[in-house]
Amino acid sequence: MTIGQSFGRAFKTDDLRRRILYTLGMFLVFRIGAHVPVPGVNPNALSQLFANGGGFFGLLNIFAGGALQLFAVFAMGIMPYINASIIMQLLTLVIPQVEQWSKEGMEGQKKITQWTRYGTVLLSLIQGTGLAFYVQDNGGFLHPGILTLVEVILVLTAGSVLLMWVGEAVTEYGIGNGISLLIFAGIVSRLPAGVQELYSYLNAGTISVFNLAVMVILGLAVIAAIVFVTEGARRVPVQYAKRVVGRRMYGGQSTHIPIKVNQAGVIPVIFAASLMAVPLTLANFVHAGFLQTITGFLQVSSVWYELIFAGLVIAFTFFYTAITFNPNDVADNIRKYGGFIPGYRPGRPTAQFLERVLIRLTVVGSIFLAAVVVLPVVFAGATNIPNIYFGGTSLLIVVGVALETMKQIQAHMLMRHYQGFMR
Repeated sequence: MTIGQSFGRAFKTDDLRRRILYTLGMFLVFRIGAHVPVPGVNPNALSQLFANGGGFFGLLNIFAGGALQLFAVFAMGIMPYINASIIMQLLTLVIPQVEQWSKEGMEGQKKITQWTRYGTVLLSLIQGTGLAFYVQDNGGFLHPGILTLVEVILVLTAGSVLLMWVGEAVTEYGIGNGISLLIFAGIVSRLPAGVQELYSYLNAGTISVFNLAVMVILGLAVIAAIVFVTEGARRVPVQYAKRVVGRRMYGGQSTHIPIKVNQAGVIPVIFAASLMAVPLTLANFVHAGFLQTITGFLQVSSVWYELIFAGLVIAFTFFYTAITFNPNDVADNIRKYGGFIPGYRPGRPTAQFLERVLIRLTVVGSIFLAAVVVLPVVFAGATNIPNIYFGGTSLLIVVGVALETMKQIQAHMLMRHYQGFMR
C-alpha cells in the first residue's frame, strides 16, 4: 500500500481525519502568528538587526519559524515553555513534593502541567523584557518610551502563552506531541529560504556544485542513520510462568521488552538547544563584561559551543531516559505478573540487568545524538556551506518528530483494523 493510499484510508476515518485537520489548522494559526508584527516597532530595522545577529539569532529564528526576524507576535516561539518544562523535570529530582506528583498518575501530572504553565508565563515575561530592551537600545521602536516597552513585553508574552496553548491543544485533540510539532513546523517552514540562499551562493560562485552534492549525500546518510538508530532496540526476552486462576490457566507465553537505543528521542536535543540559548540571551541583552566574554566563547558553530552543546545532549539523554524508563518499576511489574528474564532471578537481579542494558544502549544513543549535532557543523566549516538551515539539530528534530507522528497515525489506523504507514 502506498503512502497516498494510507492517507486516503486515514481520512476515511472520522476521528483520525478530525485530528489531522485540527493539527493542520493549528499549524495555520502558528504561521499566521509568525507573520503578524508586534505593534510599535520598525519592521525594516528589526529585520536587519536580527538578520545580522549571528548564528544565535539564526537558530532561534528557525525554531520560531522566522517570527524572530519579522519580530512577530510569536517571536519568542515555544522556548519559554520548553525551559519551564526542563525546570519542572529537574525539580522532580530535588523537591519531594514534585516527585510525589510525578508518581500520582493523571492528577499529579495535572499539577505539574499547571506549574509548568505558571513558569512559562514568568519566563516569557523575563525573556520578553530582555528582548524589548534589546530592540529599544538598537533603535527598533517607532516611538521609544515606557508605554511602548510595556506593550511589546505584553504582546510577546501573550504570543508565547498562546503558542503554549496551541501545543497542548494539538497534543490533546490532534496528532502527535504538539510542542515538538510546532518546532517541526518552524524548521520546515524555513527550508525554502535555506534552499533559496544556497541557490544564490551557487550562482555567486561561493560554493561549488561538488560541495552541494556532497552536502546532499551527507544529509541523506544522516537521515538514514537517524531512522536506523531511532528504530533500533534491544529485545529483552521475558518468560511468564503458567498459573491457574479458577478453572482457567494463564501465562506460559514468551514475550520481550523492547529497550530502544535512543530511548529519549529528540527531547535531549531540544532541551540542550533551549538551555544553550539562556546565557547567549543574557549576553545579548545585558552588557556586562563577563557576559560578553561568555558570548565570545559560545558563538554558535564555534568549537566551545559545539563541545558544550554535545555534552548537554549526552547529559539530557541520560537524564530523560532515567525519567521515562525505571528498571526497578519494570522488574517489579514483571515479578507481579509471574514473569522472569531467563538467567536472572525476579526482583533486584532483574532490575540490575535491565539497568546495565539501559546504560549501554544510552551510551551509544547519546554519543550518536551528539555526533549528529556536531559533525554537520564541522563539515559545513570545511566546505564553507552554511549549516544553519540544514544542521544536525534540525535534521534530528524533523526526522524524529516525523517518525513519532507516523507511528501515532499508524496506531490510530490499527485500532480500526487499517494498514498503517510502516510495515
